Amino acid sequence: MSRQLIFDLPRQVSLVHDDYFVSEANAHAYALVMAPDDWPNGKLALHGPKGSGKTHLARVFAQETGAEILSAAAITPSTLLSEASHLVIEELEELPHHSEEALFHIHNDLSHRNGRLLLTAATPPSQWAVKLPDLASRLQATSSVSITDPDDQLLSAVLMKLFEDRQISVDIRLVSFLADRIERSFEAAQKIVAELDSEALARKRKINRALAAELLDQRGDQLP
Repeated sequence: MSRQLIFDLPRQVSLVHDDYFVSEANAHAYALVMAPDDWPNGKLALHGPKGSGKTHLARVFAQETGAEILSAAAITPSTLLSEASHLVIEELEELPHHSEEALFHIHNDLSHRNGRLLLTAATPPSQWAVKLPDLASRLQATSSVSITDPDDQLLSAVLMKLFEDRQISVDIRLVSFLADRIERSFEAAQKIVAELDSEALARKRKINRALAAELLDQRGDQLP
């Protein structure tokens, strides 16, 4: 998928396929997630920082494959695998230790059925604090792919989406202005949008380049 940066940024807050913005920063992850037949042992771990689009990409995968989506934090000792042949488990770091055996059985059942398992987390499998040895060994053997820090195009798309998530309409020139001046990270994008929203409400002003310039000037060398 390719988009013209200025004229074709995502304009709707949506988790559908057409609104997933692909750039060099996430193209490799996108390509792997969308090719589940090529996953070694039918598994893939997708990791990256908060706000990097892991949830969006997991939803795209689910829409394309009919996968069930589970939150790791919601898995309980009594959780059973559904009939779905594809499964997404999000935020593996949040898996309760008392639910590790349940995930172990889910993992094995899906493997026996030749299903596909997509796992998402902020960190790679080697850093997951799983105590059950059999489960830990299986998870750590999972192939993984990361979403790297955003390039200019992806950072601009993320900024636009963050504003739209807050139902704030902004000029694309403001997005370009911010993308040129903040740290190139998903966290920095989230922080500047939240701060601009807060400042605009506090001052009863519109979010525009003038307000953004004032805020960035106030922060000075304390940029994220």
